[in-house]
Amino acid sequence: MIEKIINYNGCFVCGDENPAGLRLNFYFDPGERKAWTELVPGQHFEGYRGVLHGGIISSILDEVMIKAILQDNILAVTSKLTIEFKKPAIIGEKLRAEGWVTGRKGKVFFTEGRLLRANGQLIATGSGIYVRAEGDLAEQLKMSALK
Repeated sequence: MIEKIINYNGCFVCGDENPAGLRLNFYFDPGERKAWTELVPGQHFEGYRGVLHGGIISSILDEVMIKAILQDNILAVTSKLTIEFKKPAIIGEKLRAEGWVTGRKGKVFFTEGRLLRANGQLIATGSGIYVRAEGDLAEQLKMSALK
């Protein structure tokens, strides 16, 4: 059964209360062990004319990879993010982002992700290293969560 993953109020990518943000919802497919979201980017996220800004693509991939960790109720923060752009994403086209955990070593999580067109064509790939949040940072992150 597909599960909705928690959002955070002010988050640029998933926050319902961020008027400048993407306001995306993320889901987890337990069978595939993947977090995912779908979106149709608007012109206000444009880089070059008609093309989704690479920083927005990076933000989406960062978020979908960390959501793959968060779905297990583990709060983490980004330590390293690597994005490889394959094709431009066009404003107004439907996109799907997917992220999954590839490994863990103690408090460190390793992830991969991808951004796809509706026809399955690869737009960008990502990999990330995330560190489990603890102490004051974990408490601060918990306070911003939406149920």
